[in-house]
Amino acid sequence: MYKKLMAGLVALACLFGTYLLVFSLPAKENTKEPAASVAVPEVAVDADAAMEIYQASCLSCHGDQLQGGYGPGLTNVGASMSKEQIYKQIAKGGGGMPKFEKKLTEDQLIQLTNWLAGMK
Repeated sequence: MYKKLMAGLVALACLFGTYLLVFSLPAKENTKEPAASVAVPEVAVDADAAMEIYQASCLSCHGDQLQGGYGPGLTNVGASMSKEQIYKQIAKGGGGMPKFEKKLTEDQLIQLTNWLAGMK
């Protein structure tokens, strides 16, 4: 008898909890502000400098030939992402990638972005 009573109370508590989750909690609002557009300046790409930055910061995840590994391949990244998207991904990280906005200088970020944007 005691087991049936406890099972009934647990079931009732679960139903009440489900009711609260579905009907009583306020709807989650999208409070995330839209990201400001980043204008990446067009600079002459110094391939050697960009490759040095890549080797020091990116190679371990994206491979020595941009083929991927732990991170995705970047051989055609300029065809699938805009320059602004590439910059934001490097600077802010996300999706398993660390952010580099404090690890690289602005000039390094721009150089690497322009170099990768040319990979089509």
